[in-house]
Amino acid sequence: MLYSRVIPERCIACGLCQLKAPTLFDYDADGVAFFKPDQNQGQVPIDNPRDQITFKSAYTACPTGAIVRQSTPFSS
Repeated sequence: MLYSRVIPERCIACGLCQLKAPTLFDYDADGVAFFKPDQNQGQVPIDNPRDQITFKSAYTACPTGAIVRQSTPFSS
């Protein structure tokens, strides 16, 4: 399994993640990206094959490394 979230302090709101994976990323009222499936908690796996492809595109395009991933759920 693959889990993700965005580190808000690293996000520069460039828009690439939402452009590359609009079903996975969005922006809050302050313009900071977040992982949509679980409101940036890192608890919901990316298990849809199409989402895995678009996630990889967004992850590799992020210029600041704000998108993080790991094989287990993130701690709260």
